[in-house]
Amino acid sequence: MEQKILDHYLEFGTYTYPGLYSDKLKADLPDDIREIGLLVRKSVVHRSTLVDGNIGTNADLRFGDMTKMPWWRQPEDDVLVTAAAMLAELYRRDGRGFVIDREPENKLVVTCRFTTVLFAAILKARGIPSRCRAVHHYASYFDDSLGKVSADHWINQYWSKTDNRWITTDVDGSLSFHEGENDPYDMPLKPFDFPADAWIAIRNKEVDPEYFYNGSGHRGAIVILWSLIYDFHAIMNDEITYTHVINYGRLENFPKLTKDELGKIDNLARLLQDPDGNFDELKHLWDTEKDFRLLTGGLL
Repeated sequence: MEQKILDHYLEFGTYTYPGLYSDKLKADLPDDIREIGLLVRKSVVHRSTLVDGNIGTNADLRFGDMTKMPWWRQPEDDVLVTAAAMLAELYRRDGRGFVIDREPENKLVVTCRFTTVLFAAILKARGIPSRCRAVHHYASYFDDSLGKVSADHWINQYWSKTDNRWITTDVDGSLSFHEGENDPYDMPLKPFDFPADAWIAIRNKEVDPEYFYNGSGHRGAIVILWSLIYDFHAIMNDEITYTHVINYGRLENFPKLTKDELGKIDNLARLLQDPDGNFDELKHLWDTEKDFRLLTGGLL
């Protein structure tokens, strides 16, 4: 791996920058990746767990007793967007920081994108090249109720000097794996549909676009475009949130995309199939292509 690429993934972005907590992340956390991942996972509750309570995957209270959650606690994805914000709130709610016995009412209620941002921030602070990735997956360790669909998800990859490779981790799903399933701290890529591959497969009519689903209830090629842009921005250390879309991805614009606009997306997808091999070209697009860089959503 080229050193300039590893140096890139040591850099903090707006969302992964831990602010004044950087030194605490070095001093207060263990060195073992699995132990760090467990402490992160024990610090958060997924919004679906908050809604479902003590049933399903939480029947054994592995995520904590949801009856202890204040009645007014809501999902915090729109509030705690950056690692610095999440860290500040974690320490505000429990000054011990990352502890295995954090009470449920003191956990953050966030989804997978936010867990990956927090995990990446910790690894970067400890000198480990790390990146977030937006993907889709069919994973029975989450939820079979939707049927056979590939749902949106976020994962991490970190560079192992020992193994000389990217290691893929799924901290958000790490406590939901069934016995005998993949190791969440060294995942094969097979369970995941990377949006670059999915987009090209859709364009080549090799897969039904309706196979792809996201948490907002949308299905089809548009959700893969959303994930493709999330992944591109994440590759550039800019882990935008679910509400951020490019003009191409607006619901009213997507059906009217021109041949040239679709071609530009096709090219981005081809480059993202090998983000390390195509790093320079992706960086050039990042620096020059406003259609992929400028966002709408919220007050944007």
